[in-house]
Amino acid sequence: MTVPIIASFLSTYPDVHITMLSTPKLKPLFPTTENFTFIPVDTKKEYAGNLGMYKLFKHLQKSYHFDAMLDLHDVLRSKMLRTLYKLKGTPVYVIEKGRKEKKQLTNEKNKQLKPLKSSIQRYADVFEKAGYPITIDTSIVPYQATTTQCTDELIQLLPSSAKHIIGIAPFAQHKGKIYPTEKTEKIIAHFAQQQGIQILLFGGGEIEKAQLEKWASTYPNTQSVAGKFSLSEELILLQHCHVVLSMDSSNMHLASLVHTPVVSIWGATHPYAGFYGYGQKEENAVQIDLPCRPCSIYGNKPCSKGDYPCLNKIEEEAVIRKIEAVLLTSHTN
Repeated sequence: MTVPIIASFLSTYPDVHITMLSTPKLKPLFPTTENFTFIPVDTKKEYAGNLGMYKLFKHLQKSYHFDAMLDLHDVLRSKMLRTLYKLKGTPVYVIEKGRKEKKQLTNEKNKQLKPLKSSIQRYADVFEKAGYPITIDTSIVPYQATTTQCTDELIQLLPSSAKHIIGIAPFAQHKGKIYPTEKTEKIIAHFAQQQGIQILLFGGGEIEKAQLEKWASTYPNTQSVAGKFSLSEELILLQHCHVVLSMDSSNMHLASLVHTPVVSIWGATHPYAGFYGYGQKEENAVQIDLPCRPCSIYGNKPCSKGDYPCLNKIEEEAVIRKIEAVLLTSHTN
């Protein structure tokens, strides 16, 4: 979710250079312009723990000069790094994550159900504190997939005979964000039987891959792309989709970066927490109102009811209608 802000900043302030520290696998998401440098930081190996952060600081001190440090994460690792920079006299600006507000949003009692500031706006606020105000323009596509690099394998997944390409990303990191697989299968079955529809299944872990492959072998016009392509290639596929069905997960955000409409399913979490997809329409969020929702910001808490009614009570027909509405709009346009 930092990508739109970084893209807007580099466009607004072309004479200012950004050095971005982030997870190595996310490098393809960021630009390759002269005023941007990406430094991959592996916090599980080379830069693990407090000693790893100190090692990183010494490396940065030796190789780079920064006029300011912006902490967009505000976790233990970034706190240590920014403290070291403060001691050296470097101005530091930190994100306000709204932890108190988010706690009130997820409280079991005295819940304050109201929309909070988006994470993207919170990132922009940090830049403004540093003296660089940014206007968030959701009409700008923050990531441009390079379709000229399409391989034959990718082209086969994007047949010209397909009237509509539907991406489906049915999994998430935590159980509280995953729509029941039997309901997802009914949605796949519904669209797979229709002429002119191509379905691409996105996912990650080994168990997920096995499930996606099973669906791909069961239903016509359905292909699993899980684990078969690089992040850049997956973004090309997402860009060619007319709609993506996703949980509150990374695929919602990846599709948002290439301006693909997303029908998102929300269970234990809620768009009000500020993690909705960049530029996505509010009406494309599928959810039901329950007194206990949201119970978690990240969907990692056990269900107090025991059976996740926030997900199980969402009828697959409601999801199908929402997808069809988006496809109708894309066909009209």
